[in-house]
Amino acid sequence: MLTDDRPQTLTAADAPTELPAGGSDPARFDWKEAWYPVAYVEDLDKARPNKFTLLERDLVIWWDRQTESWRSLDDQCPHRLASLSEGRIAEDGLLECPYHGWAFRGDGTCDRIPQAHTDSAAHESQRACVASLPTEVRQGLLFLYPGTPENAPRVKVPIIEPMAQEPDGWVVLNTFRDLPYDALTLLENVLDASHVPFTHHRSVGNRANAAPVDLEVGETSKQGFTGIWAEGPRKGKLGRQDTTFIAPALMWHDLTSKQFGRTLTVVYATPIRKGECRVFARFPFKFSSKLPAFFLKLSPRWYSHLGQNGVLEDDQIFLHHQERYLADKGGSRNFAKAFYLPTRADAFVAELRKWVNAYEADPFPGQPLPHALPSETLLDRYHSHTKHCASCRTALRRIQTIRKGCGIMAAIAWSLCPLLSLTASFSAGAVLAAVIVPLVAGAVWLWLGSLEQQFYKGRAIPARNLPEKGKRG
Repeated sequence: MLTDDRPQTLTAADAPTELPAGGSDPARFDWKEAWYPVAYVEDLDKARPNKFTLLERDLVIWWDRQTESWRSLDDQCPHRLASLSEGRIAEDGLLECPYHGWAFRGDGTCDRIPQAHTDSAAHESQRACVASLPTEVRQGLLFLYPGTPENAPRVKVPIIEPMAQEPDGWVVLNTFRDLPYDALTLLENVLDASHVPFTHHRSVGNRANAAPVDLEVGETSKQGFTGIWAEGPRKGKLGRQDTTFIAPALMWHDLTSKQFGRTLTVVYATPIRKGECRVFARFPFKFSSKLPAFFLKLSPRWYSHLGQNGVLEDDQIFLHHQERYLADKGGSRNFAKAFYLPTRADAFVAELRKWVNAYEADPFPGQPLPHALPSETLLDRYHSHTKHCASCRTALRRIQTIRKGCGIMAAIAWSLCPLLSLTASFSAGAVLAAVIVPLVAGAVWLWLGSLEQQFYKGRAIPARNLPEKGKRG
């Protein structure tokens, strides 16, 4: 199992034949035969098991101290099918089932069964083992391979190639979130550059920049496609933008401008189950000036996540319903009739749907979408991001602690005001300070309360729908 980006020394005779992602069938793309990111390594807790669902397969991810590597097993103890993710890392570093204490090594073999006699070989049975998945850590992400384990070393891990080719000088902003729609819906959305000025108006877009978007599809195959937007965003002010789709779940836009340097917009769409995926959004910058990089590095990760969650919520609700409307109209097979795509702005959207149809690349074929969710649930941030994010969890705890302290300080200071005003030994300045302190503490308490709520839920009205300044709605 590889755990970093260091090249492996192989002779020509030893080097395995590389396999394409998606399996060897030229007419079908098998989503299981590919690598997927499941977490940023910095968000994983080495002290406890971590749960994740990949392609409807419940998994437990844990740090194996004996091999000093991340491991992943099916989240079911073979004994009574208890969730191993509800267990613990035992004192010897093995994964222990919460139900009866069976313990497992990183490869899924059972080390011990506490209820068995010392001379028993029950733990050596194949029935006592748990299926394990290959893992790799690349570019700060933990990848899993849900397909045939023997194929994993021969299938390329989908990394951000521009960063691998020129590794120096990048500043990267990262976020992630569990989204209430399919991985294909997410990819379709981010491949569509023309929606940004409208959907993300006043967040990362501007309606004034809307213009014809003449996209050209380049090379296309079972492994994905490339594309070009010759004019580029902001009516050509920034230069040409190149797009790459690496099947089945990675895409990036690549833009180089004289004003800002090189900017990548990278999205991984990891399928969880029908109607749900995890997005890993990465924004690598290589600035022409050192100043922007300096200020970006000063911004706390949790603070940038609050803003990035707002951007994701700009289209969260209508995409959740859009994919249900498409399913009602025949799904991807009928996209050309369900969608009216009269301009070249939709070239990448059409190409993605053609790829799905040409290679039978639906990750959940024939499965219906679950019932639509209410808007309040769709805007939930805590369960879709905060509780999984080490930076946001920590920031939330600190904000709650500071807020509690401000509340106590304001209450004590306010209760002392009447006493101070009656005490001749205290000056008017002291009394005034005693009044100001609770007011300031109360104001901070209110502000922190507003900030705290941003870790739990998104805004009900997206920025694009708020009244423009100086105009009445």
